[in-house]
Amino acid sequence: MDRKILIWSITAALAGFLFGFDVVVISGADKKLQALWGSSEAFHGIVVMGMALWGTVIGAIFGGWPTNKYGRKNTLIVIGVLFAVSAIASALANDPYVFAFARFIGGLGVGASTIAAPAYISEIAPAKDRGRLVAMYQFNIVFGIMIAYASNYLLSDIGENDWRWMLGVEAIPAVLYILFALQVPKSPRWLLSKNREAEAREVFEMIEPSANIDELINEHHVHAAKSDKTETIFIKKYRFPLMLAFLIAFFNQFSGINAVLYYAPRIFEAAGLGENSALLNSIGLGVTNLLFTLLGVFLIDKLGRKTLMYIGSLAYIVSLSLLSAAFFLEWTGMVVPFFLFLFIAAHAVGQGAVIWVFISEIFPNHLRASGQAFGSSTHWVLAALIPSLFPLLLKVAGGGLVFLVFAAMMILQLLFVAFMMPETKGKTLEELEDLMLKK
Repeated sequence: MDRKILIWSITAALAGFLFGFDVVVISGADKKLQALWGSSEAFHGIVVMGMALWGTVIGAIFGGWPTNKYGRKNTLIVIGVLFAVSAIASALANDPYVFAFARFIGGLGVGASTIAAPAYISEIAPAKDRGRLVAMYQFNIVFGIMIAYASNYLLSDIGENDWRWMLGVEAIPAVLYILFALQVPKSPRWLLSKNREAEAREVFEMIEPSANIDELINEHHVHAAKSDKTETIFIKKYRFPLMLAFLIAFFNQFSGINAVLYYAPRIFEAAGLGENSALLNSIGLGVTNLLFTLLGVFLIDKLGRKTLMYIGSLAYIVSLSLLSAAFFLEWTGMVVPFFLFLFIAAHAVGQGAVIWVFISEIFPNHLRASGQAFGSSTHWVLAALIPSLFPLLLKVAGGGLVFLVFAAMMILQLLFVAFMMPETKGKTLEELEDLMLKK
C-alpha cells in the first residue's frame, strides 16, 4: 500500500477517534454534573447528557450538504473545529444550558464525521485496499472509546473540577487533528464533480502514479454524463442502494449493540454479578471490541464484506440466543460475561467493520455524501431510540425476552446478507455504481 494514501486515510479516520472519545468522555462527569447543578433525573438525562446525541442526529441528517458543496477535506477540518470548540466550552461551562449547547456542538461533529470521513477515504483508496482503509474509521471509534475511559481514570480525583479536565483534554487531539487534516489533498472524485479536472489529475497522480489517469478520469466523465445533477437518492433509480443503506443501519442497531455498550454494567448486575465485577467486565468488553475490530479491519479486503457479515450474523444469533437462555434459565457466574464477549466480538468483526465501508461504496460519486447521510441518520435515530428504551424493557420484559427479540432480528439480518447484500470487495467505485443500477 502506498505510504501517502495510508497516512491520508489514517488522518481522515482520526475523526472516528474524536467521535469515540467525545461520546464516552462524558461518562466520567455524569454523576458529578448532576450533583453540581442539582438536576432532576429527567433534566439531566434529556438536557445535560442527551443534547450531544441529538446534535449527532442533526449532524448526520445535514452533514451531507457541506460534504458535497464544500468538499470532504474542508468538512473534515470544520469537524475538527467543532470538536475543539465543544471540548473547551464544555470544560468552561458554569451552567447546564451552556454545557448542553457545547455538547450539542460536539454532537454535530460526531454526526458529520460519519459522512465525510468514510466518503473521503473511499474516494482516495485503491479498490484492493478500500475496505480496510475505510474500516480504520471504525477502529478509531473503538480506540477513542478506550482512550476516553483511560483518560477519565487518570484525571479522576485530581480536584473538585476534575470533570472540566476530563472534557477539556479532548481539545488537544482535536487541534492536532485539524493540523493533520490541513495537509491532506482534496478528494479527486469530488474535484471532478466540480469540474476541477487539473487538480483532480494531480491528486490521482499522487494516489496511483502507475495507473492510467486518463482512463480513470474518462470513466468518471462517462458516469457523470449518465447522471442528472438534480436527482436525489430517493428516486426509483437508486431504490436498491437506498434499501441496502437503510437495512444495514437498521440491523446494526437492532442487534442491540448500543444498548449493550451503554448499559453493560446494568446487564451484568441484572445477571447477578456484583458492582465491582460488573465494571471490570465492562472494561473487558472494551478490550474485546478493540481486538476484534482490528481483526475485522485486517480481514475485510481478504474475505470480503459479505463473508464478514455472514460470520458476524451467525455469531450474533448464537451469542444472543445464549444470553436469552441465561436470563430465562437464571444462569449465574461468568457465563453471561462470556456470552456478551462473544456478542461484542461478533459485532466488531462483522457489522462494526463493514457498515461504514459498505455505505460509502454503494452510492454514485455525485450522491455519495447524500447516501452516507441517509444511512448515518438511520443509524443514529435508532441509536437514540433503542438504548433509551432498553432499561425500561429490561425491567418490564426481562433480559430473556429482550435478547430473544435481538436474536430474531439477527436471523432476519442473515437472510438480508444471503439474498440482498452484494459483495463490493475489489471493485472500483464506478464499477459498483454500474452494479447497483443493474439491480
